[in-house]
Amino acid sequence: MSESTGRRELKHYINYIDVIQLRARLPYVTSLDKYAVDENGYRVKSLYFDNYNDKALKEKIDGVNEREKFRLRLYNDDTTYIRLEKKRKKNGFCYKEKAVITVNECKRLLDGESSALKENGNALCMELYSKMYYQQLRPKSIVDYKREAFVYSMGNVRLTLDYDIRTSNNPHDFLKSEPIPLPIPGIYLLEVKYNNYLPEIIRGIVSLSSRKSTAFSKYAATRII
Repeated sequence: MSESTGRRELKHYINYIDVIQLRARLPYVTSLDKYAVDENGYRVKSLYFDNYNDKALKEKIDGVNEREKFRLRLYNDDTTYIRLEKKRKKNGFCYKEKAVITVNECKRLLDGESSALKENGNALCMELYSKMYYQQLRPKSIVDYKREAFVYSMGNVRLTLDYDIRTSNNPHDFLKSEPIPLPIPGIYLLEVKYNNYLPEIIRGIVSLSSRKSTAFSKYAATRII
């Protein structure tokens, strides 16, 4: 499954007071994201792939216009639904492709059996299998965080508040239910994703004009600590 139309993605550093204010404002005009267990949000855990030369990391830091990264992702430590994702960025637009893999395929992949992707047969799995061979991509780093997410139908807007970011360089921690060991303190992030336009009501609620946009990457931040 893929998003054929690219989406804009704005990121803003915020503080805890901002989080409290946004929690109070957003429910009046938005709905909770489908992955939310309740109003307290949910945990997201991603395992990123990179090669021995840190290709994905360097392209992000250098601001390469057209770049991509692969990751495995699960929600609330639920291993019954694991997604492989490719996120591609070009000319300021983000594109995402997704495929579902089984927990057994994931375990084999973490153990170095890239053939699990080939046996899955999905086109995205086959692409990662090929790039694990030709680009030497390997499971590299885990990023785990708490997310509160809201959606607004006009403009296909999605707003997320991310915090309690944690990291591990042990790929096998991905399927464990225990908390990821290393916290990255003091980071609160607002992300706003939309299609062709951002409705004024959303722009006003999050007061984007008074916030500094950032190219913050959770993957890059956890790799360079």
